[in-house]
Amino acid sequence: MDILKYVVLVLCGYTLGNISSAKIISRLRKDDITKHGSGNPGSMNMLRTFGFKMGILTLFFDALKGAIPSLLGFFMFGGDVNSEISYIGLYVGGMSAVIGHCFPAFYKFKGGKGVATMLGMFAVAEPYWAIIMFAVCFLYLVIFDYGAIASFLFITALTLVEGYKFHDNIVITVILFILYFLVWFMHRGNINRLLLGKENKVNFREKLKKIGKKKQKIENKDELSRQEIRQIKKINRKENKQIKKEQKLKAKEREIG
Repeated sequence: MDILKYVVLVLCGYTLGNISSAKIISRLRKDDITKHGSGNPGSMNMLRTFGFKMGILTLFFDALKGAIPSLLGFFMFGGDVNSEISYIGLYVGGMSAVIGHCFPAFYKFKGGKGVATMLGMFAVAEPYWAIIMFAVCFLYLVIFDYGAIASFLFITALTLVEGYKFHDNIVITVILFILYFLVWFMHRGNINRLLLGKENKVNFREKLKKIGKKKQKIENKDELSRQEIRQIKKINRKENKQIKKEQKLKAKEREIG
């Protein structure tokens, strides 16, 4: 019975992992993310290519791909925070989604690098540490602009935390080991570019500044619209006064006549 559960979990996780948020979002914009930047259908390339909002949206949906099968696996095998069997189910589901994301059958096995999907998995397994490390990596990204290093920091920290927590469980240890080195393998191009000093920067601060400028433009436009409305009201009041004046004059003329 447990074997059947694992088979269902793996199939569900892998199939969900196949769904490429980056490709879907870029196609909705009548574009193809694989033809821009590094060509990777991931949140970092989406952020560099289409801006902050599209990058965050892609990150959210890719993380959701990891979170859903992880939760499914956790509850399929008891849903008990004190049971290692429940966590094995969680990590089997999460690993299936990560593999599906990296090697999607839907896209000829050419996918993303798995970090965002791992983020979703770790957010289910260790939410507090995931939030803390996400904040740390976000800050690093704002200051230094290297997305690959921020990704390495995140997966390394969470793998160490969970590896220490489940150091007596060989199954979870092996899963963490596989996922950790899979993500490093998927970033081999980034590692090579980092060593050569040619790695692409995210320019995160510039993206945030652009959002600020857009917001300022909208506020200026709104202020202009308010000024126009006030001007129209002022003109209408003058016209109404003139109409009333003319009506009074006509009324006096009729009285005299």
